[in-house]
Amino acid sequence: MNKIPEFKKGHEHFKRVKFKENEKRFKKLVDDGQNPKALFIGCSDSRFMPSMITGSQAGDLFIVRNIGNFVPPFKPDSDFHATAAAIEYATSVLEISDIIVCGHSDCGAIKAVYQAPISTPENIHTIKWLELGNTAKETAIKALGDTQTKELREYTEKVSVVYQLENLLTYPAVKRAVDEEKIFLHGWHYDLVSGDILYYDNEESLFKPLAR
Repeated sequence: MNKIPEFKKGHEHFKRVKFKENEKRFKKLVDDGQNPKALFIGCSDSRFMPSMITGSQAGDLFIVRNIGNFVPPFKPDSDFHATAAAIEYATSVLEISDIIVCGHSDCGAIKAVYQAPISTPENIHTIKWLELGNTAKETAIKALGDTQTKELREYTEKVSVVYQLENLLTYPAVKRAVDEEKIFLHGWHYDLVSGDILYYDNEESLFKPLAR
């Protein structure tokens, strides 16, 4: 069995150094149970690392990652809903106080929304999932025109984050907690090149720098 040498070496370093340095903290996390500060919904893109860009430690974030950092609208049926289940668990069981939806630059999901990949028996779930980006695409085209430029895609990435926040409010537990000011929603956009995070200011409908 191929153990992927670079990962095996990395794990050995973790066990020898990082785990030893934080052994008491890890034990405390097991003894006390998890009590994360926020639910972080981010993209599965391998270049995007939630813990690194937030400086968070083990136990700080309950992380959900999927293609495009999409939030499917609440749908009360008996099908399998991974992202929805994680949202419900974080809200109702872990009782987190904040939910962050974080998009990023050069997002492959947003590119795919514009490229409209051909559906095959091998990608039916991907094609269906990408439909969650269509509303953002339509809004962006209305605002900037169908220019098919990097500017249009970046604008779509940010608009998509706002729509995912709206989709979160279709979940009964989230909506109730937001109304009661027990949960606060945050929309972020991370730039892979600069390392900057922009946050969505709901009052001004603008993305602004998170760090000064």
